[in-house]
Amino acid sequence: MRISTTIFLTDETISPVRLARELEQRGFDGLYLPEHTHIPVSRDTPAPSGDDPLPREYGRSLDPVVALGQAAAVTERITLGTGIALIAQHDPIVLAKQVATLDFVSGGRFTLGIGFGWNVEESADHGVEWTTRRALVRDRMALMRALWAPEPMAYEGEFGSVGASWAHPKPLRAPRERKGAEPLFGPRVLIGGAAGPKLFAHVAEYADGWLPIGGSGLGEALPQLRRAWEDAGRQGEPDVVPYAVHPSAGKLAHFAELGLREVVVGLPAADEAEVLRALDAHAEFL
Repeated sequence: MRISTTIFLTDETISPVRLARELEQRGFDGLYLPEHTHIPVSRDTPAPSGDDPLPREYGRSLDPVVALGQAAAVTERITLGTGIALIAQHDPIVLAKQVATLDFVSGGRFTLGIGFGWNVEESADHGVEWTTRRALVRDRMALMRALWAPEPMAYEGEFGSVGASWAHPKPLRAPRERKGAEPLFGPRVLIGGAAGPKLFAHVAEYADGWLPIGGSGLGEALPQLRRAWEDAGRQGEPDVVPYAVHPSAGKLAHFAELGLREVVVGLPAADEAEVLRALDAHAEFL
């Protein structure tokens, strides 16, 4: 099982370059970074973690694409990903270029972990209508895939459109076939969120797998996801990557028994010394 990591990198924590080098040297598999553009002081939305007040790092997090670009430049092996990117808050044409460029310069090491968001106030500042954000994300992913296609492809959607365009570089991952639909172009895409028919329908339609927070309840959820995957005519198995996990030998053994191949363990949003101590503690699982 591959052991990747996630952390809120901020202006007060270990740097992206230092962390990436340590991960590669120690044998960890990857680095996933979360995204918040800002945290409105007037926030009324409760955090899904139950934290109140919200931890300091939420309002200080580095831009994940920029930070992962630094990590890519000083490594050769580790995978790089977002966990998660808030697609509804982005211009999809610009984001498609950023994702393709990061995947290209890293040699195809990028995973686009995406989600629908939880912070109503943050999303509202981006002009996102909360009740339609899932449809908006679906639409923006389709538009980006049109720009990632090997040949110029137009897209006309509910929330946006793009004419057939030259758009290079292209992400390096091979297209994934879908029954009755265009292949999925672009990097590996994982969707974060709670288990349920709506989420699994999204995963089966336009993603490569699921990022379940913590990984509890997977024994019941996995058959539902695999059934949705098969019903959508997808080939193979969806990637399921438990995210922000507090690891133990028993927990990792359980994930392995379920057929999972990657897990993302959490690191503290802390200075270099504390993060390196956490890596030392996780080293027994490599």
